[in-house]
Amino acid sequence: MSDTSSARRHSVLIVGAGPAGLSAALALRKHGIDVLVIERRGPDSPRPGSRAAYLHGQTLRHFEAISPGLGRRVADAGIMWHTKRTLWRGRDIYCQTYPAPDPEDLPPFTSLPQTRTEDIMLEACIAAGVEFEWDCNIVNITSDTSGVLATDSRGYRWEADYVLGADGARSAVRSAIGVSLEGPRTNHEFVVVDLAHTPEADTPTERVFHYQNPRLGGRNTLAVPFAGGWRVDLSLNSDDDASTFTTPEGLSDWIPKVMSREYVDRVTWVSTYRFAQQTATALTDTHRRVLLCGEAAHLFAPFGARGMNSSVPDSISAVSAVELALEHGPRTPRAHAAIELFERERLDAARYNRACADLALQHMTGASRAIRVKQRIAASVAIWGRKTGKWLDSAPYGPPLAARRGKAAAY
Repeated sequence: MSDTSSARRHSVLIVGAGPAGLSAALALRKHGIDVLVIERRGPDSPRPGSRAAYLHGQTLRHFEAISPGLGRRVADAGIMWHTKRTLWRGRDIYCQTYPAPDPEDLPPFTSLPQTRTEDIMLEACIAAGVEFEWDCNIVNITSDTSGVLATDSRGYRWEADYVLGADGARSAVRSAIGVSLEGPRTNHEFVVVDLAHTPEADTPTERVFHYQNPRLGGRNTLAVPFAGGWRVDLSLNSDDDASTFTTPEGLSDWIPKVMSREYVDRVTWVSTYRFAQQTATALTDTHRRVLLCGEAAHLFAPFGARGMNSSVPDSISAVSAVELALEHGPRTPRAHAAIELFERERLDAARYNRACADLALQHMTGASRAIRVKQRIAASVAIWGRKTGKWLDSAPYGPPLAARRGKAAAY
């Protein structure tokens, strides 16, 4: 790009090349709308950790809708574990094995590191003719009734009819339009570790949740396989020093208490989190020209996998509103109504998903005496009946998405 005067005005600028931004780009190209994706990273920049490693079947179907074949490629790159198991203080209390899905259909889920999902989506975007501007850090956004002006850290200016802010938890777009996040952060810390697969280990490919693991002083643990490795979560006590669990010595001590000992030397990433439970106070600017999607719009605790899996429908909904606005003219009442409908529906969805994630989080941490008593009673009778075991197995993930019957916005 040469200078400000030669910069071409785009119908839509997308800030951020994560799953939300790439989904929006594919949806826009499906409608024949020109789009430029601006990303602060370089195309080959390293991205640490598996991050969002679980894609719901609904997300795979969304991918198919915006780019035929994309859902299948993502599903085939991931794995579907067929057994989920729950333990209570060292005792098995629930186990369910699902039959293999029909190979002609998309699976009910796939487990794949987010980095690999993004790579597959990027390939689809390039094939669809999406333009990218890499190593470009947007520092300001201004809008009026005629459109949006974005300025990057080099002083370049970008004009567009609409901007979609999909630039993550520290969104510069969100800050520029004066929108904040509201909601708490967790008091409990969690250690999250990625382990590379090792064929020498005899660990079954199962999702295992362990309440009050006696080998770890009664702390909860969760182990989930994904293509190429494992994600292990350790829920710390409120008085724990997280650093004692993240040093090489600390990892060597507790990883073998959850996984086969061979995994001690297979740690590829480790981090600690106090998870945010936050939603944006608004999803558009006052001129209805800037729309927020994904983690620019909401942050959830990961239990139930509601983050990326709600970011994709955020983006598709935003694109539907923008497409209608461009068709009828951005200054028309119908255009404003479309953007406002997007905001209402996706804020509603974000608040619902936050509430669900919060229920799961309370269950994970035993946040109240009532929850702890209910867990103990359920565990004590689970050996005689599957119903309580099933509840203990599913509760850490919050209500299922389908629980909100007739409300597609909940996805």
